[in-house]
Amino acid sequence: MKIHALPLAVACAFSTLNAAEPSTDDPVAPWTHGVKISQVSAVPGRHTMHTYYLTNPESPDGKKVLFYASTDPAGHVGKVCVIDRATGKETVLAEDVHTEDAHRVACQQWLSGGKRVVFHEVVNKKWHIVVVDMDTLSKTVIAEDHQLAFGQPGGDWVPMYGCHWNPGPYRDLEVWDASTGKTRTVATIAEVEAKYGDWLKKEFAGKPCSIFEPTLSPDLKRVFFKIAAGNGGNDYMTKAASHREGLVCYSFDKHALTWQYGRWGHPAWLPDSKRILEVGNIIFDSEGGPPERLKDLPYLPGTHPSASPDGKLYVTDGTADKFGAKPKDWGIVVGDIRGGKWTLVHSFDQSQGAKSWRVNHPHPAFSADSRRIYFNVSDGPFTRLMVAERTVD
Repeated sequence: MKIHALPLAVACAFSTLNAAEPSTDDPVAPWTHGVKISQVSAVPGRHTMHTYYLTNPESPDGKKVLFYASTDPAGHVGKVCVIDRATGKETVLAEDVHTEDAHRVACQQWLSGGKRVVFHEVVNKKWHIVVVDMDTLSKTVIAEDHQLAFGQPGGDWVPMYGCHWNPGPYRDLEVWDASTGKTRTVATIAEVEAKYGDWLKKEFAGKPCSIFEPTLSPDLKRVFFKIAAGNGGNDYMTKAASHREGLVCYSFDKHALTWQYGRWGHPAWLPDSKRILEVGNIIFDSEGGPPERLKDLPYLPGTHPSASPDGKLYVTDGTADKFGAKPKDWGIVVGDIRGGKWTLVHSFDQSQGAKSWRVNHPHPAFSADSRRIYFNVSDGPFTRLMVAERTVD
């Protein structure tokens, strides 16, 4: 692997709004050589997938990895599992889990510092959000007719929203608190309508809207979300189930909406819990300050960017033939969050794997100590959860 400074000719077409400051340290260097790529689970004959680029599948203490496993060719029915990183021992947390697609599978994620796991599933056409106690493996259904979004593994809050294709009365952002067992509404679609009504009317043609896919900031003081306008009915296995667009930010401290943007790429919180990294190497201010452009970093079509918890790096995926991969192959790229330096860590065929109506993507995510990157690879009949680990400092 080689370290790169992106040629201007292939840089993103937008102008740079805030160039990186010169520095002598190089957080990318440990990812340019000696990186170990391995499969998380050695069990053959099944898909293994982590949820999404917005959540880290490794437990906060670094000892276990949470994943979804399936022998269904489409990956739509499977198990929620954890594997011990030291011993390879696997534990099944839930079986016969039915999902919406293989793209985010059961949305399984860590909660309460690793004491709990939460996921969602559909049972007899009714959606459930389920919390698993990791000490007893007991399961509790905390909500029905809701889907699970993305919280923070160290916190107790579970963000939830109504089914995007047909939310019924559940059009607001609700949070279940594991410390109290109580659910409360923290932001409403009525607030969005009051502040951004003109945009909603233009984008969604006056259709009833709901909050979709809320993602909590690392410090649990803010949330961003998308807006959805469902098409009704019960068929959620289609891209036409709803129209989803926009990026809206809300402050829990201020009890107010703080910023809105008309398009949703693939946003992710930066560790400062104020700024948002978005497709195109843009950094947005969740309170409406001027955006920044990361200088001289590659733009990969299909990209899902996120930042390392130590705030030094970003990781993304996408088709990478222009950056050293084989034609049509996908790649995992690590770059300096200040811009300028980056490296192609790994590339692979991503054209096979789970035969879902909405395909699974690599969705790379850093571990809590920023030393490992988890991602899905679909280079054969089964999608596999992989990990890239830096071995040098």
